Amino acid sequence: MNGVSVKKIVEKMNLKVLNPEVDIKTRKVTIADVNRPALQLSGYFDYFDEKRIEIIGMVEYTYMQKLSNEEKVSLYRKFFSYHIPCVIFSRNLEPDADLMRIATESNTPVLSTDYGTSAFMAELIYYLGEELAPCISIHGVLVDVYGEGLLLMGESGIGKSEAALELIRRGHRLVSDDVVEIRKINKHTLVGTAPDITRYFIELRGVGIIDVKTLFGVECVKEKQNIDLVIKLEDWKRDNEYDRLGLEEEYTEFLGNKVVCHSLPIRPGRNLAVICESAAVNHRQKKMGYNAAQELYRRVQENLKKTDDDEE
Repeated sequence: MNGVSVKKIVEKMNLKVLNPEVDIKTRKVTIADVNRPALQLSGYFDYFDEKRIEIIGMVEYTYMQKLSNEEKVSLYRKFFSYHIPCVIFSRNLEPDADLMRIATESNTPVLSTDYGTSAFMAELIYYLGEELAPCISIHGVLVDVYGEGLLLMGESGIGKSEAALELIRRGHRLVSDDVVEIRKINKHTLVGTAPDITRYFIELRGVGIIDVKTLFGVECVKEKQNIDLVIKLEDWKRDNEYDRLGLEEEYTEFLGNKVVCHSLPIRPGRNLAVICESAAVNHRQKKMGYNAAQELYRRVQENLKKTDDDEE
């Protein structure tokens, strides 16, 4: 079954396991949403999504403290009869003995964090959203260039890794070479990462595998990066027509999200690293509201209008 193990969540979020006798390796979380079970603790279980992580904050905790022992036991038995992935107490709140006993009997992990409830929920939802996001793997190279996620694509051997290496030498950061794992965080955001086995490695034909982190330092690598721009490298062909103005954006699509895409013809003597840097900066300018192609078009139109006026 796909999902994130409770053990991985414990390690990532630095949680304390209150009943270590329960196996947290096999418990899986399959959805990113979490729940604060205030209504359930008052006895309302209609529309209760038992697949969510349950977060106990100060409101739920103080409510439980006011219940009698008989009410607590009855409520806990019903609550833990559902297949809940785990229960997390925020603010280092300590669950009572009845809750711990019934949770352990139902094989439900009980965890604790010193974070405030709202801050912890926001961080946990963001983490689960990344881990459980739809994911595909593509052939390409992902580099952080001036803060823009630049994805280089093209046929094998066309020069993607060499271009990435030159960008690294110029102070930019490698995310992934050869295989890029793309996750759809939301309808506007794609995040690229490297597979664990090839992280920070680059393959150079004729040289072999190099470790960028060791060779150039930790400042030249990055674990993940939003994908902002795609550059497709292709062999230059005399008969092909290439966009020379850039008035209209072209896009490529991953997991239903569109990303701006440029086709870059490769010829001997072209400095790919400088072109990639320029493309990244130009893309950033466009996001900030300035488009050089539209500015040139405006100047041309004004010049034509001025010429027509002079002739009249």
